[in-house]
Amino acid sequence: MELGERLYEKIKGTVIPEWMEAFSALTKEDCVNYIHNLTINQTFDGYLREKSVVHDCLAKKFPQVVFEESPPELDHAGDVDYIGHVSADKTKAIGIQIKPVTAKANFGNYSPSERMRKSFEAFRAQFGGRVFIVYSHDGEVANTEVLDEIRAELARIDVFRG
Repeated sequence: MELGERLYEKIKGTVIPEWMEAFSALTKEDCVNYIHNLTINQTFDGYLREKSVVHDCLAKKFPQVVFEESPPELDHAGDVDYIGHVSADKTKAIGIQIKPVTAKANFGNYSPSERMRKSFEAFRAQFGGRVFIVYSHDGEVANTEVLDEIRAELARIDVFRG
C-alpha cells in the first residue's frame, strides 16, 4: 500500500510535470530531426551492420556458401535479408534474417511472428534450407550458437542434394 502511494505521488509530483515541460518545449524541428535520424542515419547504420555480419563473418565462416542480398520480394514480404546459395545453380539455399541484438533484449526471447514463420516455410519450400535469425552487435554475430545450427543445416542440404 505504502509503495503504491509513494509511486503515485512520484508520478503526479515529478514525472508528469517533467513530461509536460518536455512536451511543451518540443519543436517541429525536434520532430523533423528525430524522423531524419530514424529513417536515414539508423537505417543506413543497420544496413552497414548487416553487410558487415554477412561479409566479414558469415562468408568467412562458410566459404562454400555464396551470400547475396535477397530480392525485395523476399526481404520485405519474406523477412529474408540475405540468401546463402549452397548450389551453383542457386536452387538450394539458406536464408538469413539479421536483427540488432537489441531486438532480442527488447522482446525477451524474440520469436518470429506468424507471418515470418509462414514466409520462412515458403523459403524452405522454394530453396530447401531454413531461415536463420542472426543477432548482430557491432558487426559481429551475437548469438554465436546459430553458427552451429547453420553448419548443421548446410550439411543436411548437401546430403539432401545427393
